[in-house]
Amino acid sequence: MFDVIIAGGGPTGMMLASELRLQGVHVLVLEKDTAPGSFVRALGLHVRSIELLDQRGELERFLAHGRRHPLSGFFAGIAKPAPADLDTAHGYVLGLRQPVIDRLLAARAAELGAEIRRGAEVVAVAQDDDGVTVALADGAPLRARFLVGCDGGRSTVRKQLGVPFPGAPAQAETLLGELAATADPAVIAAVVAEVRQTELRFGAMALDSDLYRIIVPAAAVSPDGAAPPTLDEFRAQLLAVAGTDFGVHSPQWLSRFGDATRLAESYRVGRVLLAGDAAHVHPPAGGQGLNLGIQDAVNLGWKLAAELKGWAPTGLLDSYHHERHPVAAEVLNNTRAQMELMSTAAGPQAVRRLVSELMEFEEVNRYLIEKITAIDIRYDLGSDHDLVGRRLRDLPLRHGGRLYPLLHDGRGLLLDRSGGLSVARWADRVDHVVDESPELDAPAVLLRPDGHVAWVGAEQQDLDDRLAAWFGEPCRD
Repeated sequence: MFDVIIAGGGPTGMMLASELRLQGVHVLVLEKDTAPGSFVRALGLHVRSIELLDQRGELERFLAHGRRHPLSGFFAGIAKPAPADLDTAHGYVLGLRQPVIDRLLAARAAELGAEIRRGAEVVAVAQDDDGVTVALADGAPLRARFLVGCDGGRSTVRKQLGVPFPGAPAQAETLLGELAATADPAVIAAVVAEVRQTELRFGAMALDSDLYRIIVPAAAVSPDGAAPPTLDEFRAQLLAVAGTDFGVHSPQWLSRFGDATRLAESYRVGRVLLAGDAAHVHPPAGGQGLNLGIQDAVNLGWKLAAELKGWAPTGLLDSYHHERHPVAAEVLNNTRAQMELMSTAAGPQAVRRLVSELMEFEEVNRYLIEKITAIDIRYDLGSDHDLVGRRLRDLPLRHGGRLYPLLHDGRGLLLDRSGGLSVARWADRVDHVVDESPELDAPAVLLRPDGHVAWVGAEQQDLDDRLAAWFGEPCRD
């Protein structure tokens, strides 16, 4: 029996596998596709995902394949200068195509010892008091103590559980693909500049030689959103929207996406949990989807490992739903708002002009960019202290370099300025570092394995109470 089976080998599933392996959990990843996908739905990583990779010692390999782009306000595609002093040491967007992200995350999971099986499609799920049985389309049933569905917006795991997936159906659909084009690059650039004055769901980005990444509104919402468009459909929409099809041919891949917003009512049913697109779907405005899934995985990984190892305090695993469900609800809300502002209708265009004016105020620009990049997330952990519940950015330390390398192993951490506190009774789960940062005005902070601040203070008894609340009963002497 496995400790955890993960259905779905995309970014969420692979990040979760790595987080579980850091804790010594026996993990199997099941992916129905026989080979990694070539579709490029996501084009990069936002601040908080970059921080998580740095926190686990993996950022350098991603930086080697990506390109840093200056961070700026871009809510609904409204370009504004970056706000000053954002709460991060990584104030950029990392441009990186999704197949590369997928490959690097899968490599990391495999290096840590996760077992990955491709061509393994989950078709049925049944759970009992002792574990979960997973039936495959081709193969013997498998057993695990827990199952996590990371199998996308049409999740078989979610459907098998019968978890309601309420929300708004798609009202508009967009075609996306990588195609060769015979038109002159200057002509393509001129057409794109002209059309994008009113239609922001249109664009053509040069990739290599005559290859372009092209996006164009569909004529209508298709009955089967999973079916890719044909080349003829793509050409017809280019003609309808831009007056030319750019001579497109030889598609590398074609896809479509809608603007539906749906959110699972529960992220946990017994021994089965949901993460990533299996738990939430939304329009791609702002590039938040892949990042949201990666952040789900890091929130869930240490909590599920604690449950398996027997030290999880009551309610720890359920806190995954309580913390991440509201975050997804906010993403659904802001992406729907962005899609409205990108409409060509007169009313939304008037609102867009007003929002653009409001974004000239730094407070508004900061509010919106912190929302898209997840800098604004603060979990309600029962404290009024401004730091508690927030992720702590990477900080320079006076004696030990910087903060994030201290979190590479996925353990809790007490950063203690005076050295007068102790985590000795939780030493198998929490590290203790006596140091300080000129950028941190606090006597001591307790960090969870996901980098969120669980406690700020100076009193040992208060610290012990928080250690027990997040890391369970202390070790026996």
